[in-house]
Amino acid sequence: MLALFLPESAVTWINLAYLIAAILFIVGLKGLTHPRTAVRGNLMGAVGMMIAIVATLLHFQVLDWWQILVGVVIGSSIGAWFALKVEMTAMPQMVAMFNGFGGIASVLVAGAALIQAQPDFALSEPAQLAIKFNAAQMSIAIAATGVIGAVTFWGSLLAYAKLEGFKWIPDGKFFPGQQFANAALFVICIGLSVLIFFFPGHQYLYWLLAIFASLLGIGLVQPIGGADMPVVIALLNSYSGLAGAATGFVLGNNVLIVAGSLVGASGIILTKIMCKAMNRSLANVVFCTMGPTSDTPDADSVYAGKIKQTSAEEVAMLFDGARRVVIVPGYGLAVSQAQHAVRDLMNLLEERDVEVEFAIHPVAGRMPGHMNVLLAEADVPYDKLKEMDAINPTMEQVDVAIVIGANDVVNPVARTDPKSPIAGMPIIDVDKARTVIMIKRSLSPGFAGIPNPLFAADNTLMFFSDAKKAMIELTAAIKEG
Repeated sequence: MLALFLPESAVTWINLAYLIAAILFIVGLKGLTHPRTAVRGNLMGAVGMMIAIVATLLHFQVLDWWQILVGVVIGSSIGAWFALKVEMTAMPQMVAMFNGFGGIASVLVAGAALIQAQPDFALSEPAQLAIKFNAAQMSIAIAATGVIGAVTFWGSLLAYAKLEGFKWIPDGKFFPGQQFANAALFVICIGLSVLIFFFPGHQYLYWLLAIFASLLGIGLVQPIGGADMPVVIALLNSYSGLAGAATGFVLGNNVLIVAGSLVGASGIILTKIMCKAMNRSLANVVFCTMGPTSDTPDADSVYAGKIKQTSAEEVAMLFDGARRVVIVPGYGLAVSQAQHAVRDLMNLLEERDVEVEFAIHPVAGRMPGHMNVLLAEADVPYDKLKEMDAINPTMEQVDVAIVIGANDVVNPVARTDPKSPIAGMPIIDVDKARTVIMIKRSLSPGFAGIPNPLFAADNTLMFFSDAKKAMIELTAAIKEG
């Protein structure tokens, strides 16, 4: 293992620094649960990580400080560039890449630790080996890191490619025999992990494990469709944390164990929340595909002769007698970066004594909290953002509901058609409002790939336009009217 740089008496201070870092991680994570404290929580987490890194660098002597400095400069530059340049619509892809980088880092670090420990694994006296390295714990941790890290890396790369819409990536389809192949890869990974436990000195077993786990990661994510990507991102985030925690056991680093456990636990909790919001089990998300079935009606039978198109001027007239307006943001709002235009419309309506609220579905957009972040960026007051369960009981009292780019999360077939792919999924009940304005570029379906009868409902008007352009036109029409 790595040799200590500080005298033995200073180890207590190193552990104290790790404890402070862990506390900052926990308090920072708590701060992220509310927009008002999110920035402070993020900073606290960053300070905790800085303390952990500095303590680790001081802890060990086998580090080349110039190499560390070069790595810090390169990594910080890349991170700063992404933070400044990446659009909010691409944030899910960025999160997927972060998960992947965490996974591959864990694989490489565990592999390096295995190479460094190789001379000691060759010792002939088992007792001496157990005393010096606790070989059983290290072998288990290395195997776990290899499997989870490799699955996370390749699964995250594939999730990134799906979110980017690469045409050469099959979406939501199981190849013949793929489920059997995935099961076989899993069994092989377990077998190699057992061999690593009994023969830790054979390095090739670890790298062979990493290869088969990589194939497993691709096989697990490839069949999952775009509608389930928010859940997959949360799950992969949990995997990256578990891989980090396993690496902490490999290195004997307490703060890495704590940080990885926090990420792993929070990712699992978020995954469960997302599954509940979709009324689906995790097994259903991972092993089944969501999409049209033979029982799903086609778009022509749902929309034919029933679509009523409107304009900004006509919609503006609806607000003359409106007292309450609910806006439902979706991915279309993020694509067009319409959050500031929506805020301007909100301010204009409130000047005319119209109550304006935002109904937020847990899986709207492509990642958890996507809509909350977008609206917070435009300085929309947080108390105006209402969760689905809070807004639904009063939707019948809404004069005008404006749906901006959302689709599946307002599709009433989730309530009315037990054979629908989204049957039972909790939705925002905008169809119960007196008038519904659907702002979309076309009648194209959402991620689930099924038509939405709300478009053809008697109380629905379709405003075909880019979300940002529609908001600007609507604001101008209200002012002129």
